[in-house]
Amino acid sequence: MKYPPKLVIDTNILLAATRNRSGPSFALMQIIRLRQATACCSPALFLEYEDVLKRPDQLAACGLLSNDIDAILNELAGIIEPVTTHYQWRPQLRDPADEMVLEAAANARAQAIVTYSLRDFGPAKLFGIPVLNPEQTFQHFGLIVTRSSKP
Repeated sequence: MKYPPKLVIDTNILLAATRNRSGPSFALMQIIRLRQATACCSPALFLEYEDVLKRPDQLAACGLLSNDIDAILNELAGIIEPVTTHYQWRPQLRDPADEMVLEAAANARAQAIVTYSLRDFGPAKLFGIPVLNPEQTFQHFGLIVTRSSKP
């Protein structure tokens, strides 16, 4: 039996998924929703998801209300694999806000970090964690976007 890959999703992927329901980020989140991949997340990273997704400029850009974001986050909370961070390896990355993503991935023993900020996560290679965008994630893990995983 092939187990679903364990992924840590950067906040910019969720942003893109809420803004474009026909893009690769949305398709990846649907694959996670269908449990063809497992999203791993620490409490700190989840709080960042909420903070960023509920910013007024983000709500305006995606055309959603705060209650809609709550519904998305509630569903996500029900399917993620929680990660407790025991060790902090800071600083590793040039953007301190990205440190929690790397920490979640290292503690979860994730098979990849999925982000659009590929260059920002160069040091993740030291931990043996590939850094991929959604399209690369589909290819790397052989994930298939089916009609049921599209919007």
